[in-house]
Amino acid sequence: MDGVSDMIKFQNVSVEIKCKKILSNINLTVNDGEFVLLCGESGCGKTTLTRLVNGMIPHFVKDVKVDGTVTVNNIDIAESPMYKIAESVGSVFQNPKTQFFNTDSSAEIAFGLENIGADRDYMCKRVAQTISDLEIENLADRNVFSMSGGEKQLLAFASVYAMNPQIYVLDEPSANLDHEAIGKLRKILETVKKGGHTVLIAEHRLSFLYGLADRIVYLKDGCIEKYFTAAEFAAISESERIAMGLRSICSEEIDIPERVIMQPDSSLAVHHLSVKRKKQPVIHDLSLSANVGDIIGIVGKNGSGKSTLCSSLCGLLPTADGEVIFRSRKLSRRARNKQFGVVMQDVNHQLFSDSVKNECLSANPNATDQEIEDLLNSFDLLDCIDRHPLTLSGGQRQRLAICQAIMGKKKFLIFDEPTSGLDFRHMCRVTEWLKQLAQKGYILFVVTHDYEFLNRACNCYIQIGKPDEPTERKSRSSERSASIS
Repeated sequence: MDGVSDMIKFQNVSVEIKCKKILSNINLTVNDGEFVLLCGESGCGKTTLTRLVNGMIPHFVKDVKVDGTVTVNNIDIAESPMYKIAESVGSVFQNPKTQFFNTDSSAEIAFGLENIGADRDYMCKRVAQTISDLEIENLADRNVFSMSGGEKQLLAFASVYAMNPQIYVLDEPSANLDHEAIGKLRKILETVKKGGHTVLIAEHRLSFLYGLADRIVYLKDGCIEKYFTAAEFAAISESERIAMGLRSICSEEIDIPERVIMQPDSSLAVHHLSVKRKKQPVIHDLSLSANVGDIIGIVGKNGSGKSTLCSSLCGLLPTADGEVIFRSRKLSRRARNKQFGVVMQDVNHQLFSDSVKNECLSANPNATDQEIEDLLNSFDLLDCIDRHPLTLSGGQRQRLAICQAIMGKKKFLIFDEPTSGLDFRHMCRVTEWLKQLAQKGYILFVVTHDYEFLNRACNCYIQIGKPDEPTERKSRSSERSASIS
């Protein structure tokens, strides 16, 4: 590309963390204004690559060894202070909460501008412009802790957008977003690209990036295995894509029936459930039924109350009204807490032990070594059995949390965004496990925005709040009708 300067350059870069090889001999140049997609299976090194660009490696990651050089805008990352790197690079992390410094959302958007000493009038105008450009008026002046995972993801992007960096480094920015928010994110990325900014994005959900990425870099086992132009990537056959462990590049629609009618003689019945948070109604008069073997998807927009519903079902939140009945017996909040297992959206909240093996034992102290090894092997975690959970990639932590729930042997299992951060192969593996659990007599609830997963794993779904637009209105299900709540 004649006349185009190098914005990001990796020269013979290899990375070891805690003596484990993560990246090997990476040579990659990203040009000024180029939009580059990093893809590959979980644990292939995508996140590590992004951390080399924003300076998290080597400045904040312990026990790391980096060979080779990484330069950004002609600055040697290893030799430059973080404040200097931050002048050019804005980052949105996989877990947005790790980059928040304020409890008020508008203050969070202004935080970066305050740090560079921006004029107060400019700062106020820039915050207002950011909220308008991103169409996130509903997130302004909010308590960050009251937001859903998807809302936090949008807020994290807004805090970076307000700084107007030349380079955007994004790690799974769509992980917790509903379909409307993903569409909004795409529009913003289009605007960023048209503005001449350089974008380096690591993603598993590829469909929303179709037509945006100029070049695609496919990583495998810490190495760059192949480069694709946009046209070459679009021409990959489905069999090739599946073999590479990549998600669909086409947007999917819901293609399973919606459950809108209470089933007679059902094993589990929820009658007229209402839940409040800080005296504000979140779930109102919701009824649903489930039978042993059901895998029920729970869909709805970010902030509609999906996670609140799950917290209430498993006894973590009190109900304002309604009852939960299992086999003709009303379950108290305490009883639900014992019988419902949950895999949280932010799995860091439920990983406490010092090793992967001990996480499994914390869920079931009587589990044998063979049972643990068999389960971890099924989720490609056996090699990590002695590692600390917080050294795992986001996708690996998600799979560990699922193993933990399975080890708990509860009657009901709730999965809150179980495929967040998972590649195609592991998404299919989770699907297989859910179906096996259903066959063993569990009742499963799955909160998800991932329709590719929903269609593969669930036998029906329920809608919380108003339907996502436009996808769910176009569902091909013959049982499609009004939403539950």
